[in-house]
Amino acid sequence: MNYTALKILVIEDDEDDFFIIKEDIQKIPYQQFIIDWCPKYKDALEKMASREYAIYFVDYFLGAKTGLQLLKEAMNRNCQEPIILLTGKGNHTIDIEAMQAGAYDYLIKSELNTEKLERCIRYSVEKANAAKALRENERKFRTIFEKSKDMVFIADQDLNFKDVNAAGSSLLEYSKDELLQQKFFSLFADIPTANKIENELLAEGMADDIEVSLLTKSNIAKNCILSVAREKDLNGTIYYQGIIHDITTLRRNEKANLQLQKLAITGRLVHTLAHEIRNPLNNISLSVSELMEEKKGDEPDMYLDIIQRNSVRIGGIITELLNSSKPAEIELKKKSLQDIMEESLASALDRITLKRIELNVSYTSESLHVLCDEEKLKIAFLNIIINAIEAMEEDIGKLYINIRNEKTEHIIVIRDNGCGISSENLSHLFEPYFTSKRNGMGLGLASTLNILQSHHASIEVQSKLNEGTTFTVIFKESV
Repeated sequence: MNYTALKILVIEDDEDDFFIIKEDIQKIPYQQFIIDWCPKYKDALEKMASREYAIYFVDYFLGAKTGLQLLKEAMNRNCQEPIILLTGKGNHTIDIEAMQAGAYDYLIKSELNTEKLERCIRYSVEKANAAKALRENERKFRTIFEKSKDMVFIADQDLNFKDVNAAGSSLLEYSKDELLQQKFFSLFADIPTANKIENELLAEGMADDIEVSLLTKSNIAKNCILSVAREKDLNGTIYYQGIIHDITTLRRNEKANLQLQKLAITGRLVHTLAHEIRNPLNNISLSVSELMEEKKGDEPDMYLDIIQRNSVRIGGIITELLNSSKPAEIELKKKSLQDIMEESLASALDRITLKRIELNVSYTSESLHVLCDEEKLKIAFLNIIINAIEAMEEDIGKLYINIRNEKTEHIIVIRDNGCGISSENLSHLFEPYFTSKRNGMGLGLASTLNILQSHHASIEVQSKLNEGTTFTVIFKESV
């Protein structure tokens, strides 16, 4: 090894001992050293805190204080260079305490010689360089951990969180301290999926690229891709490290595109059927009108009257069907979502009152504006609210409406504690003429989806039978 002008500070209140140590160090072959002396505790602490030396030799006795006290104070002030404690005679207790406090070595002055000092300096400097490289790597990986846009976490062998980055707090809406009080699997929206992954981790030691649904603090489900692996530290302790990538927006866009495709297919079918039905229907209507004109003055024919009334009804249904399958025509103006929701609730207030439903409304304090067609949005919100009212029983129904802002999105949540929707019906919810109501036509939610998509808004539905349904409408923030 070859150190170029390695700076060494000897902290020793006895000048004779300093010169002995200096002389022994200078005898080390092929080395160059700058060796300084500091006899005072306070001055020594300042020099160690400034970190201008590569290595420190510290005598145990420094007047009223000890070298061990100096060592601990210097470490508290971020001294990272090697500190070697010197003593007049050996003491095993001090030796152990010095090592625990962070000393690189513990030497007895009466046993010092050039060979021992050379080996001590060499080992200490090499150990310090290794520790510095380790700290540098730790700093780099810590930066990656903290700055990652994905949630990165470390958990113990029972999957209790031990460390979580800022992205994890942002994704799940919990503070870091709150997450560190939780078990990883407690965040899962789907218990069977959680059990499956837990079994896979126990058997395989890893789970890679698995799609999961996690619940935020506000009980919103987030679609995520999870990768987690079992590891062991140097002490053999098992821990888990994992990464979670949020794909909620991706899945939302995929669902919206699928809904658009289904509406487009339905629209083409509707237009074809409407064309094929309307032409003969027009002929029937015209013929009936002619016959009724000829019979003017005579007693009206009951059968002709029935034919005419039902022809008009069929024509109205065709018009309504066509309107539900084509993009809504909207006139955009900047309006407050809170105001629109209040007007929608006012339209439904009689139904809410008659069924004695408990209404709980919570809005963010700031007014959330979107570019919209106010009347069309009222219809969309009212359709969802009426569905919620009809799904709930009298006296025990509870309707929750929340409007809040998250990053660049305005979010409206309409939740009821009604009968819920089966998973089979949930996938058909926005299809025209699909309904589970006895006298329903199935155009309300189809119209709602049409209106929201015309506003570039998305809608998500979560439901459990006999527990209730949650509609979440998401608008992009207006500039």
